[in-house]
Parts: sequence; structure tokens; C-alpha cells
Amino acid sequence: MISNVASLFLLVLVTHLAAGDPTSTTTLTATPATLTKSDHAITLQWSNLPTPSPLDYVAIYSPPSSGDLDYLGFLFLNASASWATGSGRLTLPHLPDLRAPYQFRLFRWPPGEPSKNPRVDQDGDPLPDASRRAAVSGNVAYQGSGARPAQLHLAFTDEADEMRVLFVCGDDGKRLVRYGPAGLREEQWEESPTETRTYERRHMCGYPANDTVGWRHPGFIFDGIMKGLQPGRRYLYKVGSDSEGWSETYSFISRDTEANETVAFLFGDLGTYVPYSTYFQTPHESLSTVKWILRDLEALGEKPALISHIGDISYAKGYAWLWDHFFEQIEPIAANNPYHVCIGNHEYDWPSQPWKPSWAANIYNGMDGGGECGIPYSIKFKMPGNSSFPTGTEAPDTRNLYYSFDAGVVHFVYMSTETDFTQDSDQHNFLKADLERVNRSRTPFIVFQGHRPMYTSSNETKDTVHREQMIQHLEPLFVKHNVTLALWGHIHRYERFCPMKNYQCLNTSSRFVYPGAPAHVVIGMAGQDYQPSWEPRTDHPNVPIFPQPQRSMYRGGEFGYTKLVATREKLTLTYIGNHDGQVHDKVEIFSMQVDNDSSAPDKLVSAVPRSTKYVEIAGCAVLALLLGFTAGFGVRKKTDSARWTPVKNEES
Repeated sequence: MISNVASLFLLVLVTHLAAGDPTSTTTLTATPATLTKSDHAITLQWSNLPTPSPLDYVAIYSPPSSGDLDYLGFLFLNASASWATGSGRLTLPHLPDLRAPYQFRLFRWPPGEPSKNPRVDQDGDPLPDASRRAAVSGNVAYQGSGARPAQLHLAFTDEADEMRVLFVCGDDGKRLVRYGPAGLREEQWEESPTETRTYERRHMCGYPANDTVGWRHPGFIFDGIMKGLQPGRRYLYKVGSDSEGWSETYSFISRDTEANETVAFLFGDLGTYVPYSTYFQTPHESLSTVKWILRDLEALGEKPALISHIGDISYAKGYAWLWDHFFEQIEPIAANNPYHVCIGNHEYDWPSQPWKPSWAANIYNGMDGGGECGIPYSIKFKMPGNSSFPTGTEAPDTRNLYYSFDAGVVHFVYMSTETDFTQDSDQHNFLKADLERVNRSRTPFIVFQGHRPMYTSSNETKDTVHREQMIQHLEPLFVKHNVTLALWGHIHRYERFCPMKNYQCLNTSSRFVYPGAPAHVVIGMAGQDYQPSWEPRTDHPNVPIFPQPQRSMYRGGEFGYTKLVATREKLTLTYIGNHDGQVHDKVEIFSMQVDNDSSAPDKLVSAVPRSTKYVEIAGCAVLALLLGFTAGFGVRKKTDSARWTPVKNEES
């Protein structure tokens, strides 16, 4: 009888452990229990883990009610030096405020045991199946439980004397914006009300955005406008309420449409850095981009600047908490400078998107947006104008598609490459009318921005027909209305083209008077790393690298961003590398209004030899050059993180 009872007890215990219930021996703690904005590192500590495996891991959950498979990410215990002893410690440098507590669970993963989880990471590798739970931590929560405003970011409105601020709270209670010019006592500041909006899981269009693994409530987005601003003046502001708390105080310089100088920092495809393994990761280069831009902003002092992020914003792709990571990542620059965006494929594309012409069947493939169908992008941002496009579902319309504004001497135009841009579409009609209205005496330069590029030498062959459609429908507008510069993302590299008109290069110099068509620059190198190779050239079939076509003035694979500085006479765009914070390419475009003086290049000299260029090339390419390859190309070669050496050759 005793033997039967013992056998039954052993059976229950084995079943108990196999089911993944926590044991009484292994412990997992997470400290501190309360996080603040300035103190947000979490220490995980475990002990008494028997026969540890190098694949054992801690999974991260929020809210604590999440199922075991619905983790936000995980950390392998072997990142701790003492993991093999069954005890150890790991530190998470930062988790975003998701307006709900976090919980951590320790799981076993014996070597050689395949994961039963059908989900895979971005590289196609299996994710842990969370089937052998050994310990659970207590909850960790941010102070205020989401009541305090977070994720502040600014944007221009349609009025030059206004500035919009958006932020997130965990409830939709009353919040205000308080603001005043620098030097004025806070009790004399003005107050503005806010509007509130959000979205629900039912608005998502597909997996994983509408599944328990990807969906987390976004909180409530507050939208307030600071009005009656004096041009070019520094203002201080904060948001919140007396009952729920206020944000810290931020500052900005108001827009001055009469200013004689414009400064902007522009990039695409930034993404989100997440300091733990998850479904989709971006290299830490996205943090480097923010760091270097902060350096440049501080150097400007009292000069205003704007930020332009042209598509593929957070790369959340249906995993909602990555939007929270993203906005906390950019807040140091976006809370103090207007942050403008346009939509990319990773915000929008889904199988039933309403505009999918026959030529785009292989381009808008339905998976890039992770089922978000543009909803988070449309609700979390509010750009000037009122552009929208129906989703064709119960979800709200997609917004922030196309718009424009003046900032100093530059007229900035944004478009959507993901919705209808063909002739007679609403977007095309807007762009045409907008370009016709530009006052060139006030804004001598036009900078046009969109996500998918019109010109690139990347071997992204499936987008070829899309580029052809853009050239057919949009390039005539660029040429007719003298667009100065066209900036694009999507390709995760930097590439500058000469001024282009119907595939023809109009000027090969890096310093010229506007020649009648815009220079095109791809600037999608801010953080994402995956990218197909450069396109091969049929006239170089045996060369083990990809020579630049003659229209490509400079290209490279280094992460970085661009800085635009424009006066009434000249627009300068520089490419700054994250690896050293230095300038690695520059183009200067003189206004058509520049008089014939010694400072301006001759507009008629369009065949100036290209300056030497730098690109990363393989050692075998150098061998090919030494063996007599005379029909070469201009390249740049990166030799180390601080020095770039020219390799001089002639273009065939």
C-alpha cells in the first residue's frame, strides 16, 4: 500500500514538473520592483537551478497574465559567467514603459531537445517553446502605472506659428500642454487642451498584430497644439496634469518661414534597438544614429532644426511593444525638435490593401507590415495636411500619407510610395498642385521625400517596375517644377546619384548650379542591416564585385544619416558615418537664382570628372584591377573606422 502511494506521489511530481509548474527549489528575482524614467535597469537573479543547460533562458512578459508562449523576448542564462553553477545574474539595461507590469519566467531547454514552438525568429531559427517552466519572478512596474506622459514627439502643423506635441498615457483622462517662451516664469505659461485617440486589436489586419503574441494595448495618444508662437524663438513646455503628474520640461525653437537658413537631419529605415533576443531585432546602430544627431543638434545652439524619417519607422511589424521601444529611443531628439515621417512598406503592406495594381502584385506582398495595415503609424503620428486612404476594413483610414511645409528657405514635400501615386490619383493631384504653388523667391529649394526609391543600383529586382511607374508618373513633375533634391529610403545603404532625367545624368559634379532635374539620394542606412547586393553589370561579367554605374556618384554600406544645410544661395547635403561621426560624402547645389559670381560653379560644365569614391571592396577586386582591368570605376574603400583612402580609377 505504501509502495503504491509512493509510486502515485512520484507520478504526480513528474507530471507536475513536465507541465512546467514552478518548483520550490529554483528561485528567480527581479529588482527593483518599481522603475522610474531615470532608473530603469532591471537585475535578474536566480539560484538553485539543478543541472543547468546552456539553452536555459528567462522569458519576458507584459502584462503578467500573458500565456507562456506570448513572451516579448528572452535571455539565455549562459550570458551570466556563473550560469553553470545553477546561479547567476543578468541585467536588462532598459525596458520600455508598456503601462502594465512586467514578469519574468525561467525555463529549461535541455540540449538536443527540439523546440515545439511553430514560431521562428527573423532568421528562421526556432524560438523557445516555453514548455519547462522552473521559476517565476515577482512583478516589476513603472512608477505611476502609465499615468505619467511618455514618448513625447513634436511636429509642425499647417500653421507656421504652431507646434504639435504628441504623447502616450495609460488612460484617457484629461491632460494639458503648458508652454511659454524661455525666460518667462512657469506660472505665466499658457495652457492648451489635448485630444485623445487609440486603436484596438480588432483594427489590426493580420498576424501577428491581431494575435496574442503581437498585440499589446498602445495606451492613449494625446495630441496638443501650442499656438501663437513667435518665429524663431525658444519655448519651454511640459505635458500632463496636476492629478496624474507632469512630464519633465522640454524645449524647442519655433518655426520661422522667413529664416535665411534651414537645417535638417534626414534618414530612412532607422528601426528599433531591443537589448534582448526577440522576434525582430535591429542592430544597435539605430542608437548610434540618435547619438550622433544629438551631438550635431547640441552644436547648433539656438539654430532650429527638423528631423525627417522617410519610412520603415519602428520595424514593429505587428509586435506592438516595439513601437514603445522606438518612441522612447527617439524621444531625446523628437521631444525637442519636430520629427516628420512618411509611410513605408513595413508600416503598411498587408494582403488586402486596397491599392494593388496588377504591376505591383509582387511588390506589395502583404507581409511587410505584420498585419498593422498602417494603423499604429496613422494614430501615433499626426503630420500636416489631411491626407488619408481607406483601409477597406473597419479600421480607421490610413493617414499621414502626403503633405508639405516650408521651413526657412526649403519647401519640404512628403509622399506615400505605398498608396496610389499615379496620374489623376488624389496623391498625384496634391503633389502637382503643391509644386505649382511653391514661392521660389521665399523657398528657392524643394526637397522631395518618399520611401521606395525612384533610382537605385541595389539589386532589388522586384521593385524595378515600381521604379518605372514612379519615373513615368512623378519624374515629369520633378522636372517641370524644378525639384532640387529627391530623398528615398527602403534600401539600407547610402547612394547619391547625379541629377537624373529619364535615366539620363545631367551633371556629374558634386558642386553645381541646379541643372534642370533633381539629384537623387538613397538614405536608408540609419539602422537596419539586411540588404541585397548591388546590381551586377552586364559589361563587367567577370569582375568579382559590382561596379558602380556611371550615374551613381557615391555609394557605401556604412550606417549613418544625412545633414542638410541650406541658405538662399546654396543647399548642402552631407553623409555622416556612425562609425566615426565624420562626413564621407557631400553635394552642393546652388540655387537657380544665384548670380554669376566666383562662388558658384559654371552651370554649363556638366562633365566634370567625378571625385574619387569610397566603397568596401573585396581583396580579389584589387587583384582584378592589378591584372589589367582598365575599364574601371570610381570607388571608395574603407580601410579602418577612422580613415578612408581613395582608389583612383577612370570610369569606362
